[in-house]
Amino acid sequence: MAEMLDIYDENMTWLGAKERAAVHRDGDWHRVFQCWVIYRDDAGRDFVVMQRRSPIKETFPNKLDVSAAGHYAAGETAREGLRELSEELGIAPRFDDLIPLGVRVSVARCGGLIDREFADVFFLVDGRPLSAYSYRCDEVAGLAALETTGALALLEHGTPLVAQAVGHGAAAQITVTRDDLIPTVDNYLYKIVLLAQRCLDGERRLAI
Repeated sequence: MAEMLDIYDENMTWLGAKERAAVHRDGDWHRVFQCWVIYRDDAGRDFVVMQRRSPIKETFPNKLDVSAAGHYAAGETAREGLRELSEELGIAPRFDDLIPLGVRVSVARCGGLIDREFADVFFLVDGRPLSAYSYRCDEVAGLAALETTGALALLEHGTPLVAQAVGHGAAAQITVTRDDLIPTVDNYLYKIVLLAQRCLDGERRLAI
């Protein structure tokens, strides 16, 4: 059975439900779940965990992206979106563990796919090592932990960043450049990194 998504107008008014492929073909507004895993290590350094998208992904294969994300099926809410953390990363936090950042509005085109999204964005503070995640190889090619100070230098000045990573069962260090990141027009990752630092300093009233 085809996956059905709720669709909306530009004011986020519900219009009905539609097959996922048709939603992306026609550029209908729809809702998604996004959660960024962040943590502060024992040395006081702040990190954002990113997933490397599978090489077989239809959009942006092999790029570094949000820790876990996915579409809501028709009728679902943010609470159901929590399953993405289990499916993609193998972890099972409570919904109350998530720190809401609000709704991000984004538009993108990739080939014949038109993506108009309202994304419910969250942080999860979780300091487990990358090796403790059990990620889905069909969805996620690996994980990387980007230290926030270095990530800001990368995003502001293009300075390459050395990050700890796991992929295909092996731990390693990788060099991250701007070309490794999902492209956006709204400096989304830059905002996430700044908010991660504030969140790990104890702030909870945050907005993307």
